[in-house]
Amino acid sequence: MLVNKQIGAAAAAVRPESSRRVVATVVLLPALAGLLLAGCSAQPAQPAGPAQPSATASAPTESKTLTVITHDSFALADATIAAFKTSSGYDVQFVAPGDAGTVVNQLILTKDAPLGDVVFGIDNTFAGRALNAGVLAPYSASTLPADAAKLAADDKSSLTPIDYGDVCLNADTAWFKAKSLAVPETLDDLLKPEYKGLLVVSNPASSSPGLAFLAATVGAKGEGYLDYWTALKANGVKVVKGWTEAYTVEFSGSSGKGDRPLVLSYASSPAYEPATEALTRTCFRQVEYAGVIAGAQNEVGARKFIDFLLTDEVQKQIPETMYMYPVNSAVGLPKDWQEHAAAVAAPIEVPVADIAAKRDEWIKAWTATVIG
Repeated sequence: MLVNKQIGAAAAAVRPESSRRVVATVVLLPALAGLLLAGCSAQPAQPAGPAQPSATASAPTESKTLTVITHDSFALADATIAAFKTSSGYDVQFVAPGDAGTVVNQLILTKDAPLGDVVFGIDNTFAGRALNAGVLAPYSASTLPADAAKLAADDKSSLTPIDYGDVCLNADTAWFKAKSLAVPETLDDLLKPEYKGLLVVSNPASSSPGLAFLAATVGAKGEGYLDYWTALKANGVKVVKGWTEAYTVEFSGSSGKGDRPLVLSYASSPAYEPATEALTRTCFRQVEYAGVIAGAQNEVGARKFIDFLLTDEVQKQIPETMYMYPVNSAVGLPKDWQEHAAAVAAPIEVPVADIAAKRDEWIKAWTATVIG
């Protein structure tokens, strides 16, 4: 959708993708076999004696262990995680198999023997796939802010929105000022001859921001999205594998001092790179969710962990640990975000169901058109 946060350094300018190290205390179980065994053994065997009454659907299960599946961008303060462990009484284990797409793949592949109890990090570009696969159990968190309802992935409370970020094109403001060239504002501006050879983006087949930007072009251009990409290719767009290469190597406004003054990144990037700006009319809103995993051996704990992610303490940490906006707008933002992060009033939107149904088709067609 990752690197250690370094204020003022380009590597920490946004919530990057799967290369960022996790700064929370994360326990990685060594192998898939181990994960499966852990999942199967988390519920202790019943002692010999009278038969126990069977659990019902209205009586969620609870154990002393809570296994949290996350993408490898999950990061909260160690003290915050420790406080949850203490207050809940759970032996909490974190498993981070990869980026958001990898997480969803693992949930689907292990549907009959779930890897954990609760998942965090499924975003709206992959939410539809998880919903269609039936790997989530409904849970309606009573502490979800009312204004976050608009971020819901479905009408069954299968996923709870936790944070969001706007994937936007960013510009090296100083570069444009030195060239006496206006910073482009819209997707169509990028097709003008004066911006030829200035833009670098990441590949949607291998990059979460890249997929979000592809979805933005679909949302803006409809069936004409491939025509738009054909024109963008003719105007010299450069495609690289992921965010790190695009931002820290190719982009002129970051540490790599590349030769491209336009890059695909996040609206929050200027909070850490004040000499840049986000093009707020090019943005796609990426929403991250948490959900109870169907068949969880600790469904009670899974629900408690989702409630924990919605607490003020966690919501306040999200901007500076995961580089996303909290869904609870009442907690406020860090000073750097207030001063430099761009506010996106009208992001380009594509329904979760449409992304689920057509994502693979879009990527295949894009690859043939742009990389082909």
